[in-house]
Amino acid sequence: MHNPSQNPLAEDLDYILTRTRDLWEELRNQRIFITGGTGFFGCWVLESFAWANDKLHLNAEALVLTRNYEAFLKKAPHLATDPAIKIHVGNVRNFEFPGGKFSHIIHAATETNVKLDNPTPLRMFETSTEGTRHALAFAHACGARKFLLTSSGAVYGKQPSNLKHIPEDYYGAPDITDLNAAYGHGKRAAEFLCVAYSEQFNIAVKLARCFAFVGPYLPLDSGFAIGNFIRDALQDKPIQVKGDGTPYRSYLYAADLAIWLWTILFKGQSGRPYNVGSENDLTIQELSNIVAKALPHIDVQIAKTFVPGKLAERYVPSTHRAQTELGLKSVIQLSEAIKRTVRWHMAVK
Repeated sequence: MHNPSQNPLAEDLDYILTRTRDLWEELRNQRIFITGGTGFFGCWVLESFAWANDKLHLNAEALVLTRNYEAFLKKAPHLATDPAIKIHVGNVRNFEFPGGKFSHIIHAATETNVKLDNPTPLRMFETSTEGTRHALAFAHACGARKFLLTSSGAVYGKQPSNLKHIPEDYYGAPDITDLNAAYGHGKRAAEFLCVAYSEQFNIAVKLARCFAFVGPYLPLDSGFAIGNFIRDALQDKPIQVKGDGTPYRSYLYAADLAIWLWTILFKGQSGRPYNVGSENDLTIQELSNIVAKALPHIDVQIAKTFVPGKLAERYVPSTHRAQTELGLKSVIQLSEAIKRTVRWHMAVK
């Protein structure tokens, strides 16, 4: 069984279960299939699934698609060896369909535009589109009732500086000629595929447009500013802000993220996108200062000087739809979220 006493995330997982307890009955005696189950999102989905499955005696099973079981075993041995979590080795674009019925599918596999191996625009776009279509085809084949896509706020393209929070009914889009926008284009196409499959095959598709997050399992060696800042601080180095520190971001803590994703899967309206993130915006410079305060004697260095008159870039969602329709909210404050993330990384070193 899942061993609660040895899990450093026990406090967070109890919090998630408290906020979602009434939703889990839908998974009793069911099998779910998860792509991207070994990434940041996927690990939180699996942690919360395993916790609820154990605490509520759901007798549910999760089958996780991964390209590298050994890496998953090293990263999260308690998840990789949990009896309720099975492994299916394969690539999201062409994995062999496992046998049997599955009630729910969570499609979280993706190529991001911050990976160190710098995937080509075609690879990024094709992973999103071909992977989503393959996962949807499997949903139809296995009789899944509900399908959750972890999409992205990148579908909106560049957020106008005068738009403080970007809502789901904003119809902007990435520049179609911008190869650097391959991630956003791929997510837009993936959402279209979901809605088309829903119409043709009567699958309830749930669309979670995810923004920026912080928490345990967040990579510290990628292009995520908050991860890089935490890495610098943990190494007792000055926090390096590569730009002028003026762009605005907001961050939802991973435990809140898990609550939002499960709630959207279980209760969200099919084909209706929901922004997932925090509305509490702050500049990158302000963020770096909050991270610096989490550990003593850490300085902040800003690489570029602010140019007067320059409009600040923004990447901040409106979450009014999720709040009013699904009762979701951001609870864990950013300063506390950063402290918990730092403690987890120090504990698992």
